[in-house]
Amino acid sequence: MRIEIKNEFSFILFLYVALAVFIVFDVSGIVRVALGLPFVLFFPGYTLIAALFPARDDIDDIERVALSFGLSIAIVPLLGLILNYTPWGIRLYPVLLTLLVFTILLSVITVHRRNKLSSEKRFMVTLNLETIKWGSLSRLDKILSVVLVGTIIFAVGSLYYVATTPKVGEKFTEFYILGSGGKAEGYPRDMNAGEEKEVILGIVNHENCPITYTAEVRMNGYLKKRLGPFDLNNEEIREESVSFSANRPQENMKVEFLLFINGESDPYRSLHLWVDVYE
Repeated sequence: MRIEIKNEFSFILFLYVALAVFIVFDVSGIVRVALGLPFVLFFPGYTLIAALFPARDDIDDIERVALSFGLSIAIVPLLGLILNYTPWGIRLYPVLLTLLVFTILLSVITVHRRNKLSSEKRFMVTLNLETIKWGSLSRLDKILSVVLVGTIIFAVGSLYYVATTPKVGEKFTEFYILGSGGKAEGYPRDMNAGEEKEVILGIVNHENCPITYTAEVRMNGYLKKRLGPFDLNNEEIREESVSFSANRPQENMKVEFLLFINGESDPYRSLHLWVDVYE
């Protein structure tokens, strides 16, 4: 059984519209990944090969498919590099639009070049359902077949990995000081001996797992106060009002705020203020 597709670019455009709908409406899942992978791993190289070799006999089908995968892997990073030097940068929508423009431009060139050839010489996507005997293939075709199968296995493996692996972002903890008004200003710069000053100490867990925090307040290296332990789940916030005072006058007294996690002895984060103490 032999099936010929005269214009495969209409099908490619249809798949692109479907992918764009999924992206615009923020639909995630394996279907979106399955639609997106061909536009990264196959279609850019395929349209370029189609534009370069519009005739049926320019290269055989196995070479055409193998080169499509190989060139796509080279073209997409190059387009990303070009986008990096534009005001839009490497973001989802600019990448999506760039791949669309690239695909449409080369599709138009391909159709123009094919129309200049006779119908017998034009390349058309042909689905031949007859069994191909391995022994009848040339040595080059055998090598390209192995490369093609390996590339397809890699693409399917990538699809499975992307679809099933949870996306884990950067792990870190926010540790900050706010003034008594709850803003990043109004920090105490001077105080009288025996007077208490107050700040707000903030902790935000972005470690993607529950963490136990403790905090210490030190003045000139001496421990004055210990806070916690606080058990925070991922993305949980804890803010504590912390007061401190000094008994004698001193210039440039260093008030340190140290954060520890899971009972470790070395500080995980540290902040400090410089305060002048008067009589």
